[in-house]
Amino acid sequence: MDMSRRPRRNRQSKAIRSLVRETHLRADQLVYPLFLLDGEDQAVEIPSLPGNYRLSIDKAKRTVEECMNSNLQSFILFPVIDESLKDSYATYSYDENNVYLRAIRELKTTFPEMCIITDIALDPYSSDGHDGVVKDGGILNDETLPILAKMGLAQAEAGADILGPSDMMDGRVGFIRQTLDEKGFSSTAIMSYTAKYASAFYGPFRDALSSAPKGGDKKSYQMDPANKREALVEAELDDQEGADYLMVKPALLYLDIIQQLDQNFEIPIAAYNVSGECSMVKAAVGNGWLTEEEAMMEMLLSIKRAGANIVISYFAKEAAEWLQKNGS
Repeated sequence: MDMSRRPRRNRQSKAIRSLVRETHLRADQLVYPLFLLDGEDQAVEIPSLPGNYRLSIDKAKRTVEECMNSNLQSFILFPVIDESLKDSYATYSYDENNVYLRAIRELKTTFPEMCIITDIALDPYSSDGHDGVVKDGGILNDETLPILAKMGLAQAEAGADILGPSDMMDGRVGFIRQTLDEKGFSSTAIMSYTAKYASAFYGPFRDALSSAPKGGDKKSYQMDPANKREALVEAELDDQEGADYLMVKPALLYLDIIQQLDQNFEIPIAAYNVSGECSMVKAAVGNGWLTEEEAMMEMLLSIKRAGANIVISYFAKEAAEWLQKNGS
């Protein structure tokens, strides 16, 4: 056969495959979610998200130390809040003594070199379980913004590096940015949940926080999974309002959206490999249908290949350890 081009020549050995590899995944590009609860010496495994735990602050410190030994240095934090502390206006979210703000302060003091990304939304603290203020079954957009800003300011004051508005209220990035700048926190960055879809894959996360809506759903503020162009509208607004990062959530099911934002915006793109995406791999591994390391690394690599600069994943700790072990 007369074949001058033979692509297999570039695949014939591990060294050659490494030489021409187009996409690289590093531990310092990963972000590991941590679920924080009050108390001491607490590590409660989340049944629907095997290998992940609700952690007291002391246990979280140990986890962070283990991760940083594998060059995983960025973490996104979520609070587990007792129902007795919740109300319709999420007032506990900016109480300086709440477990979340205490965790930020203690972690940042113990590990000043770590990067702490926060979550800004009412649902973990809301008696209604929604990301915004609820009235007569509807979500009040503009009335929610001052609460989000108070929450963000409290997190910045506690020492957070990057704030993550996940609520999907219109105008919240600009409102938070203005509040931060007025209060002297112009260096605190914002990672906007820009294209956050109304996904069926959030179940284990809501189990972890007990934060599911008490009534209705989130489809009036999270994006319709059928829509692609709408993501550009959301991204343009967030970019104009001062976001430092744009996030797509979920990641695996929305690789086309990641690519779209990467091709149209100059700021870094983050992608959230959500709980349901990770749990379905864990379930398949548990049944012997997949090899965990191979499936995990292929999944994370696909998200990077689509254009994400930053990958948030419940696999981050395992992946960082795998990369360290294999010299990647």
